[in-house]
Amino acid sequence: MLKTVSFSLALLAAASAASAQPAGVVPHRPAAPVAGAPAACPALLNQSFNRLQDEAPQDLCQYAGKVVLVVNTASYCGYTKQYEGLEKLYAKYGPRGLVVLGFPSNDFKQEAESAEKIADLCYNTYGVKFPMFAKTVVTGADANPLHAALAKQTGQAPKWNFTKYLIGRDGKVIEYFPSKVAPEDAQLVGKIEAAL
Repeated sequence: MLKTVSFSLALLAAASAASAQPAGVVPHRPAAPVAGAPAACPALLNQSFNRLQDEAPQDLCQYAGKVVLVVNTASYCGYTKQYEGLEKLYAKYGPRGLVVLGFPSNDFKQEAESAEKIADLCYNTYGVKFPMFAKTVVTGADANPLHAALAKQTGQAPKWNFTKYLIGRDGKVIEYFPSKVAPEDAQLVGKIEAAL
């Protein structure tokens, strides 16, 4: 009985100590780091491009910390079927941190005139789910800032449609791949897997 009384008194003392705090005050607990918080944006990705489907500006910084495959695309090219392979790469490795970014371009005179036609081909013919951007220039003095930087860093501007640049999680270029290197090519897949 004495033990029960002592235990009850200890409980009462603990309860009164807890109620001594002003109402509504919650004891301070340090905040846990947010899982999946974006990494600092590397210079290469610190820019914005309009999306293909609605022309809304899209900040590339949202892909900081991911492995990025940048591809200049075209609707009427012998390599256009690479959309299928690019989508398969994105579906397979996207959950591990790969993102494919498509940049339609008429630099080689093989892209549709309107965004609607480009979008129809991408989404309805090839089932593309990776991010696609509005038609842009990828070569020469008028190249968009991303492709200008990629060409400068690699010494290789796109020579044709479906040129690929692989960028690591740190925002640095890993490698340049010419058009003939298909998305399922062991060389490209190996570099992607190593970067992930």
